[in-house]
Amino acid sequence: MNRPLQVYLDARDLKRLEAWTRERGWTKSQAIRAAVRALTRPAGEDPLLALSGTIDGLPPDCSEQFDRYLQEAFVAEKSARPRGRTRHVRPAVRR
Repeated sequence: MNRPLQVYLDARDLKRLEAWTRERGWTKSQAIRAAVRALTRPAGEDPLLALSGTIDGLPPDCSEQFDRYLQEAFVAEKSARPRGRTRHVRPAVRR
């Protein structure tokens, strides 16, 4: 059962909360619930930390050079785009 909670924020914090929720399409209530859950979660239940060490074959310096490896993984070459619009012309129909 959900129970109401009243929170007072100063203008600066409220503005930041509203901007953050607007960017994500969340309500302020959803954001506050997520923050409470994240801040009060026991250390052993962190889903990202639970994944630690589950991927084999990573470079030994992956944690130290993470940004470099991430950049290398997501740099995509430019795809070849057709020059100008091409119009598909259908052959004339004989009747």
